[in-house]
Amino acid sequence: MTTATQPTTSQEVALWLRMYRQMVAIREFEGQVNELYTRALMPGLAHLYIGEEAIAVGVCEALERTDYITSTHRGHGHCLAKGASPDQMFAELLGKKAGYCKGKGGSMHIADPATGNLGANAIVCGSAGIATGAAFSANRLGNGRVAVCFFGEGALGQGVLYEEMNLAQLFKLPVIYVCENNLYTEYTHYSECTAGDVLMRAQAFGLEAVSVDGQDVRAVHQTAQRLVDRARSGGGPSFLLCNTYRYHGHHVGDINREYYRSKQEEHMWKTERDPILNMGKWLIEQKHADAPALGRVQQELESEMKKAVEFAVAAPYPNASEVEEDVYA
Repeated sequence: MTTATQPTTSQEVALWLRMYRQMVAIREFEGQVNELYTRALMPGLAHLYIGEEAIAVGVCEALERTDYITSTHRGHGHCLAKGASPDQMFAELLGKKAGYCKGKGGSMHIADPATGNLGANAIVCGSAGIATGAAFSANRLGNGRVAVCFFGEGALGQGVLYEEMNLAQLFKLPVIYVCENNLYTEYTHYSECTAGDVLMRAQAFGLEAVSVDGQDVRAVHQTAQRLVDRARSGGGPSFLLCNTYRYHGHHVGDINREYYRSKQEEHMWKTERDPILNMGKWLIEQKHADAPALGRVQQELESEMKKAVEFAVAAPYPNASEVEEDVYA
């Protein structure tokens, strides 16, 4: 970030434009996922990340390719922000052999070790142990890697999270626990099932714990970068609370949501708190981009995602004889 005494550098502008593009890419990807579901081309359900893009992008832009992440049932944004290819992602969603897990993982279990993505997990907080274990490995090997564990506010009710934070602090592990609080634990407002101060839960173990506006990609990135640098230099684990909002339902089939939240609330977040719209406005105000340029980004990514879908639809399914291959449990 810049100050009045610190001129903007070309590297900073390139970073901001890259983060903007990546957020649009995630949203376009998720829009295609929703369409695949409504067209009955995708088996099962998906949990869309639309509205939360600034968190995945802001955090992952602070990481190296060799750093680790673990994800959640709402994990497409994390996978893409860490470097996953849209065509292989779509292929996995459609159960095709060209997918990251050869079609056997589906929407909620995508993994890509080549980009440090140790996997999404359908179990609430199921990846906390994986991320902490990866950080333990990095610590023992002394390879300087950092692990990030993404999870929703529903994970605050899972005991494993506190066990892992305890271990991480005891061993001063290079891990960051990123809580994406989108206000609703499925269909219940988090305040009805989450007692006390969330940050104090992490602080009780001695973790560095901070809160950030999850709709501001620059703020997320600035904070994440500080925590990543801290972890990489031996400062130990931290907890990052990102306040955000999911625009769609808990999953793609959750269409009529008025019994647990109002249309007015959704409209406010989409029009006043949207991470892409607000970042675009800021880029234009700062003269780092103009409206036509941002429009071209949108068009390019729309085309890219449609081509990726076409690839996935045309890709073959795995042979039935492969059903027991690459299955470990």
